[in-house]
Amino acid sequence: MSQNNGDTLTARGPDLTSISNRAPWEDARMKLKPSTPTRKPKPPKPENAITIGVSARVLFNMEKEQQIYEQQGLEDYIKYQMEHETQPFSPGPAFSFVKALEAVNTQLRELYPDSEELFDVVLMTNNHAYVGLRLINTINHHQLFIERFCMTGGNSPIGYLKAYHTNLYLSSDPDKVREALEEGIAAATMFTQEKITEVSDTQLRVAFDGDAVLFSDESERIYKAHGLDKFFEHEKAHENKPLDHGPLKCFLEALGKLQKKFYGKGQRMDCPIRTYLVTARSAASSGTRALKTLRSWGLEIDEALFLAGAPKGPMLEKIRPHIFFDDQMFHVEGAAEIGTVACHVPYGISQAMPKKGINDKETSSAPK
Repeated sequence: MSQNNGDTLTARGPDLTSISNRAPWEDARMKLKPSTPTRKPKPPKPENAITIGVSARVLFNMEKEQQIYEQQGLEDYIKYQMEHETQPFSPGPAFSFVKALEAVNTQLRELYPDSEELFDVVLMTNNHAYVGLRLINTINHHQLFIERFCMTGGNSPIGYLKAYHTNLYLSSDPDKVREALEEGIAAATMFTQEKITEVSDTQLRVAFDGDAVLFSDESERIYKAHGLDKFFEHEKAHENKPLDHGPLKCFLEALGKLQKKFYGKGQRMDCPIRTYLVTARSAASSGTRALKTLRSWGLEIDEALFLAGAPKGPMLEKIRPHIFFDDQMFHVEGAAEIGTVACHVPYGISQAMPKKGINDKETSSAPK
């Protein structure tokens, strides 16, 4: 996929179908004349795409602007944004994930030129439209392919998620994430991190926790209420009964759909999408039910890591995923400490309000 935004010069070859009457120096000048920017691919129709809704504050680093909003109010915030609209924002925690989605799209378009089964990123923000110019300038500066915006001027964008056929919503506002989950949309809270590990630019890597993320919290409830031994007994007795789906199951399903397009072209071993299950479950004691559940759904996971309660950080450091989903802030914070972009899925019995320890300074009315 071309990311040409007009900064690239392309040389045009001579016209071999006719004899030029121009002077030689004119022909040379024409060869070096900047061409019209390469035409960007047409966005897929929302009903055909895998749509990822991202808030402005997770795609870009807007911490300074957030401080102005909190300390000086909305009018000064808008004024500042307008005065600095030619200055691009720096990347935020979702930036590498979005770039990886675009890299996958590039390969899909090469293999299936007419297909609209692609990732489509929509910028979902309650910012005022005046801020939109700076966001557009930033997107062009970073050569991102984001053509769909939803700017709600202070109102919640959650009501628009279904209209955009959203498959995954990422925001820095935990309240908005909960609203999306209540609407049946896969969603997770992202945090500004001091450290972000370098990730692959050729393969999208997505890591999931199991219980209360891919699966329901049924088994987690047994563990919380009755302890580990009863949990193992329950899983053994129900190993042939699939778990109910969790909030992120539909996103894994969407990823698998695109993976199969690469498999169909003989690219199973070098597929540019790779998925991981990183769970605290034990393999022998409770892993069978997890794997049988995935099989019953017709879903594959590329790598399954059963850690039996061990820390997830070392595994994530090895995987280097673009994004990791977990329902427990303990694991999210541990992943963030090693530079993994970790998202909190506020679902299930283990929930507590997200802590403010990962620079989560946002209020529900703040621009996103």
